[in-house]
Amino acid sequence: MNNLLIFLQLIFAIGLVAAILLQSRGTGLGDIFGGGGESYRSKRGVEKILFIVTIGLAIGFVLTAIVNVFIQ
Repeated sequence: MNNLLIFLQLIFAIGLVAAILLQSRGTGLGDIFGGGGESYRSKRGVEKILFIVTIGLAIGFVLTAIVNVFIQ
């Protein structure tokens, strides 16, 4: 059971890193010093799906971490 949780946590971690890296903002180092003053826009299409997947992966990662702590 413990090996399964560690494997699931590893999968969630890799998926979470990939999902975060796939979210493109189109800004480089300019955002460090205040950004370019972009206006708000809603997420649509693939961007919205990727956002929801990122939230799901983060929740799955945290839940497997909590369960893993209580099992040990």
